[in-house]
Amino acid sequence: MDSLTLFFCTASLIAGGLYWFVCILGPAEQKGKHAVQLSGGSIDKEKVQDKYKQYWSFFRRPKEIETADKVPAFVDTFYNLVTDIYEWGWGQSFHFSPSIPGKSHREATRIHEEMAVDLLNVKPGARILDAGCGVGGPMRAIAAHSGAHVVGITINEYQVKRARMHNKKAGLDSLCEVVCGNFLQMPFPDNSFDGAYSIEATCHAPKLEDVYSEIYRVLKPGSLYVSYEWVTTELYRPDNPEHVEVIHGIERGDALPGLRSYKDIAEVAKRVGFEVLKEKDLAKPPAEPWWTRLKMGRVAYWRNHILVTILAWLGIAPKGVVDVHEMLFVTADYLTKGGDQGIFSPMHMILCRKPGPESHSSPSE
Repeated sequence: MDSLTLFFCTASLIAGGLYWFVCILGPAEQKGKHAVQLSGGSIDKEKVQDKYKQYWSFFRRPKEIETADKVPAFVDTFYNLVTDIYEWGWGQSFHFSPSIPGKSHREATRIHEEMAVDLLNVKPGARILDAGCGVGGPMRAIAAHSGAHVVGITINEYQVKRARMHNKKAGLDSLCEVVCGNFLQMPFPDNSFDGAYSIEATCHAPKLEDVYSEIYRVLKPGSLYVSYEWVTTELYRPDNPEHVEVIHGIERGDALPGLRSYKDIAEVAKRVGFEVLKEKDLAKPPAEPWWTRLKMGRVAYWRNHILVTILAWLGIAPKGVVDVHEMLFVTADYLTKGGDQGIFSPMHMILCRKPGPESHSSPSE
């Protein structure tokens, strides 16, 4: 075999290997974005790496985490950095759900979302709020399942554009509306919604009381609100260095001003005026582990990271995207440890009612 033939054979093997690695294995989420479309959201391509550094500098000034006026911009930057990667590697629903034997991750996610609106007992045509809607994966599932008109709010303008595009593509733009705004100061009148939900979103609020008060304000009397909260569980020990490292790792990698204890959720809800009807950690047995999806995705993470690195090297993706992807890879480890050790739950469910005339039947069990 001459050198030219050997070169072409070797090149063919490499090309075939890359094709298998990237295309045959496929993206982690088939309905996500293509890798060549990765961006920094609304951030200019040249500024993505600088914005990533600014994001990390927030944690070097812990007093600012307690300052409400600083956090919205911090969260907005985070979602500019991660939205495309989330969609590409995870899908359009930026949250967890318990694994269900015999069901795909996408099916389990849909069932988890539908349960939220079932708890609200809303009728078709009702107007309900999605507080922290992301790119609208839950919104579309809930609108299709319930027939309700869903109004989502997200602080990130890029996510608004993505959500509206997905709504139109799914043929649900008549039922799904998206507003760019801060859920701590919502542009909606008092008593204007028949129900409300938040799925792993209010964890970004500096003070839970502030976002719960706003949701309480916009709900009609007698209406229901359900939230899936990120919390530390009864197994968490603040004097255990390993526990503290895991929780801090989750906070840093997910733009959280600070994780709350499960004990605080109902207390805050009552303080703003809600009646607490039901509270349950949906991650506890007999529910199947929610973090297995992270464990099973290790091959995908490494495959995707190599691809992101190549795309950044070629100038197709912003350089900072490599850093962001690495951050999310590290955060996945902390999330997995939190789930394995039982010290963290992303789905502590609380169902509340705003006192007033009954506008719904009794909550679903």
